[in-house]
Amino acid sequence: MPSNLETGKQGEQIATEFLEAKGWRIAERNWRAGRGEIDLIAWAEERLLVFVEVKTRAGDGFGGPEEAVDARKQDIMARTAGAYMEHIGYDWEIRFDIVAVLLKGDKVLEIRHVEDAFFPM
Repeated sequence: MPSNLETGKQGEQIATEFLEAKGWRIAERNWRAGRGEIDLIAWAEERLLVFVEVKTRAGDGFGGPEEAVDARKQDIMARTAGAYMEHIGYDWEIRFDIVAVLLKGDKVLEIRHVEDAFFPM
């Protein structure tokens, strides 16, 4: 049985491949600032930077991915996104998405992409 960390890494790889297949360009994986981390940072379009939280579940128990990203997590992501934007000198359009990956063993059962999952206050 893979650990949660291994399952998470597998899900992030699957999400990366999924987004790249849509034509997205991955800028960063597991980017950290302070206590925050963003799983994937990607360019969906030339002037649209997307901060992506990847939620991976192994097995059949699977709630909605939106539920897994609570207000505290949204706040941390927003602050970390701000640090990244400052780091690269970017001041244009952004979005926060969630990619949920459901696995059964090594088989991908479902990938759900929630665009504009939240807007931080």
